[in-house]
Amino acid sequence: MRAVLLAALALPLLAGRSDPLQGRIAGAPVRCIDLQQLNGPEIVDSQTILYRQSGKRIWKTGPVGECASLRPFDTLIVDVYGGQLCRNDRFRTVSGGMSIPSGYCRFRDFTPYDKVK
Repeated sequence: MRAVLLAALALPLLAGRSDPLQGRIAGAPVRCIDLQQLNGPEIVDSQTILYRQSGKRIWKTGPVGECASLRPFDTLIVDVYGGQLCRNDRFRTVSGGMSIPSGYCRFRDFTPYDKVK
């Protein structure tokens, strides 16, 4: 009963979410992005992670293959080497209220999405 009630309360929140990439045009994917200019990450779904850059650009990436532990509202733990985030860098997730991270997943290429002028 409690799960049904929680699901019913969550539906309006999920339905009201707009597409953050709407009104933007995808550019050519790149291997690495500079972390100093980024805000995020935001986990959208099991295949989509977004990093925001100064309000003008959003970088879209996701896992290489399946990453069953990747869910919205989880925390991303990223292994960073240097000042860039690159394809095949590893990450894990931690669900709210938990302390044990998931197994490792890897990033795929990063695609820039810019606002239409």
